[in-house]
Amino acid sequence: MKTLILYFTTDGQTKKIAERLAETITHEVELISLKDQAVNFAEKIANADQIVIGASIRYGHFSPLVYQFVEQHYVALNQKKTAFYGVNLTARKENRNTPETNTYVRKFLAKVKWQPNHVEVIAGALFYPRYKTFDRIMIRFIMKITKGETDTSKEYEYTNWQQVEEFGKKLSEQLI
Repeated sequence: MKTLILYFTTDGQTKKIAERLAETITHEVELISLKDQAVNFAEKIANADQIVIGASIRYGHFSPLVYQFVEQHYVALNQKKTAFYGVNLTARKENRNTPETNTYVRKFLAKVKWQPNHVEVIAGALFYPRYKTFDRIMIRFIMKITKGETDTSKEYEYTNWQQVEEFGKKLSEQLI
């Protein structure tokens, strides 16, 4: 059994989640960034038994690279066991942390031709001190509107690691 975990990360949290999934899965795992242009993704997908794709939201959108990847490979993806996890700050709220209640994930899945067997919505992290000035100001503004943390001297991690490990166990047991 081989699981291929592909991820697109902006600030590193989606990669950190991918790494935790890889640690939790008990069979062979390969972890690759969707930004890695040296990879033959068609070959990697063909050689995997299950594929997991993780992507993060920035300013209300998944990266165009994620959409391009899925558009290019949806036929192969739909022939395999697959899972998708969307990482966003909205998922920190209990009423926005499922595929049915998370607007970003719902819109993504409605736009693409790929139909993953399993979908997770995972809360991300807020790294104010690491952001460039423009991002720090804009993200703080968004957080203020959504009643989130606004102290730009701190970092906030909302990721539910127990959820990530349970997701990894499902992948190990081929329950997707």
